[in-house]
Amino acid sequence: MSIGKESALRDNGIRRAITGSLVGTSLEWYDYFLYGTAAALVFNKVFFPSFEPLTGTLLAFLTFAVGFVTRPVGAVIAGHFGDRIGRKKVLLVTIVVMGVATVAIGLLPSYATVGVTAPILLVVIRVVQGLALGGEWGGGALMIAEHAPTSQRGFLTSFVQVGASIGNLLSTAVLFVMSALLTQDAFLAWGWRVPFLLSAVVVVVGIYIRLKVNETPTFSSLKGDAQVSRSPVLDLLRRQPFDILRVVGIRAGADIVYYLLITFLLTYVSQSLGLPRSVPLLAAMIGASMQLVTYPAFAALSDRYGRRPVTLVGAIGSIAWMPFVFPLVDTKSTVLIVVAVLGGLLFHSAMYGVQAVWICELFEASHRYSGASLGYQLAGIVGGSLAPTIAVGLLQISNSTIPVVIYVCVAVAIVAVAAMLTRETRGADMDQEAGTANDGAARPAASSVTD
Repeated sequence: MSIGKESALRDNGIRRAITGSLVGTSLEWYDYFLYGTAAALVFNKVFFPSFEPLTGTLLAFLTFAVGFVTRPVGAVIAGHFGDRIGRKKVLLVTIVVMGVATVAIGLLPSYATVGVTAPILLVVIRVVQGLALGGEWGGGALMIAEHAPTSQRGFLTSFVQVGASIGNLLSTAVLFVMSALLTQDAFLAWGWRVPFLLSAVVVVVGIYIRLKVNETPTFSSLKGDAQVSRSPVLDLLRRQPFDILRVVGIRAGADIVYYLLITFLLTYVSQSLGLPRSVPLLAAMIGASMQLVTYPAFAALSDRYGRRPVTLVGAIGSIAWMPFVFPLVDTKSTVLIVVAVLGGLLFHSAMYGVQAVWICELFEASHRYSGASLGYQLAGIVGGSLAPTIAVGLLQISNSTIPVVIYVCVAVAIVAVAAMLTRETRGADMDQEAGTANDGAARPAASSVTD
């Protein structure tokens, strides 16, 4: 085969990998973020109406947190099969499960109809959502990272993070339109269900896109060389346990920043400040639109300057910006609320945009799906899962936003420390199997299977 044809095939494989990960991840995060937005605006009234508004919202956020708790379980399951049978097959399963679960939420009866059965069913479905998403992110990131050329790996892999932003933008936009077109009663009665039911389209589109994506060259090479691990999770825990902790360290604080700005502020602005819910939704949509650009921009900078420096810029910038967020929001000016959110999300982009490639590069190929997925999802429990709940609790206890700001700044300071303790991986050989993935310490080869 000529060099030109080989190059064309490689470029086509990269394009398909990016498209498959971007579209699939966008659709899955649409489902997941939709739940978070609805938890902030709707679920306290539909599923917890017997409690006063802020307490009902707190309970709704706890159901939101349930999905985070089950995500590591999904990461272990998906990681095992993703490292054993391939990235592509697992990603097909995750998108179907997520889509079906989200449609089911749209069909749930309310508390007024079936009583306590309604919130119980909500929690069960949320568990299923968490399992599906637990395997989605790692597979989507690897589909790009293991196809991408080394010099552009950060930039290209960041599109899996762009998918998260697109999902947030779509879910927020649909709820924004429905809430703007309908009366409060109509929105609570049936309008909030429409965005969930639209996930039926998600399943069809996602399957079509992902069927066209090729398996990654790295996994194909592992399989061809009989280096597929029999027990990838056990290999991960034996060979790179500290890298899992490093991932949690660089991830959790960034999650807390994000969910404070996107989920908690929905409640704070609409309930504590008494502004229309369209105001924080508008800020969230503008912020998500900005991150379509800022994620790849910071990731491209990491291809030139390294993963660690860019992450530190985001962490230090977040600490400097957080004290300004609530003073801006408390003005009740729509413009200044948008400014507060945009400033926070800009620095968040520096941290989150780099994480996909940095996390993938940290782990050895034979257990990379397990490592990337488990580290990422464990960080979600420590970070995003409880961030809105903790923020609401701090607000209730102190009747002040100052403890919330301190909480976020401490979390982001931990990101900076963890980044300093995590090795730089720019230019790493992702196909190299032993001896380089854990601070250069030599290790025995991974267990393998020939099937």
